[in-house]
Amino acid sequence: MFNSDEVVEVYFDDNILYLKWRGANNIKPLAINENTFFVKEMNEKIQFLTNPSDQLQYLIIVPKKESDSIIYKYKKLGENEKIPSEFLRENEFDKALSEYLLIKQNDSLDPAISEKNFNSLGYAEMRDKNFDLAINFFKINAELYPESSNVYDSLGEAYMRKGDTVQAISNFEKSLEIDSANSRAKRYLKRLKKRKE
Repeated sequence: MFNSDEVVEVYFDDNILYLKWRGANNIKPLAINENTFFVKEMNEKIQFLTNPSDQLQYLIIVPKKESDSIIYKYKKLGENEKIPSEFLRENEFDKALSEYLLIKQNDSLDPAISEKNFNSLGYAEMRDKNFDLAINFFKINAELYPESSNVYDSLGEAYMRKGDTVQAISNFEKSLEIDSANSRAKRYLKRLKKRKE
């Protein structure tokens, strides 16, 4: 099961239902009836339903009020189906980008595609010296938010730390085209051009 770019693993052990979600393992939902379970870690009731519009299976959060409609968010993944971040971590950039753009098209406010989220993920990879993965996170961010000076500034920094001066300069210049007051991009650009001389 997944929600845009997040997986909820559903499994059975000795005929007992368990979930794995956001780093928590062996979450044991409490059966309320044969179709409804309470998950204290989520503080929600869940059900497993087929969405009438696409005939696919979903884990749904039971609406708090009976008058609220059911939202089908956590779709059951097919055998070889992946979430966008899995494509990205497996170096399948084009597939990841395509999936993230689809998320944006379907829900531009989805937290999985927030500019801040991608920047955080990219900087986490840079701290671990995974420069290629960091660059890919920042490149996706630039595709999702092409009018943001910050995404090109971050991409420029990743290229700079990787040692790719040409790409670093290009991205810092792009950042400055969007926001000429970006002092950080100016500072890095000045340093890189000086080194290049």
